Amino acid sequence: VQLQASGGGLAQPGSSLKLSCAASGFTLDYLHIAWFRQAPGKEREVVSCISPHDGSIFYADSVKGRFTISRDNGKNTMSLQMNSLKPEDTAVYYCAADRFSLRCNLYGLSEYKHRGQGTLVTVSS
Repeated sequence: VQLQASGGGLAQPGSSLKLSCAASGFTLDYLHIAWFRQAPGKEREVVSCISPHDGSIFYADSVKGRFTISRDNGKNTMSLQMNSLKPEDTAVYYCAADRFSLRCNLYGLSEYKHRGQGTLVTVSS
């Protein structure tokens, strides 16, 4: 039972990266899914998440219009498409999934039962 993250790396400002997490041993269907990040010296924050019970999608203000969260139930994967990357997007990104009763942005990473191992995204010229 795990979430396996992939897609991190070095990117230039203004470019794009896509992060993915593949679930094994459980299904992502009907679960809250989320992406968190933690930059050096900063607190961890929720970047984006989906609450399946009302279909709402949350984006942090800092990524609105640039990042897109999605899930592929057929492939049992979740993704974060990151466009127009900025140096301040540099962080370790974590995927997470679990079943909750409230909206996804109310939960921290440690509250999620299923968490990926983290993937480093570095945005630099």
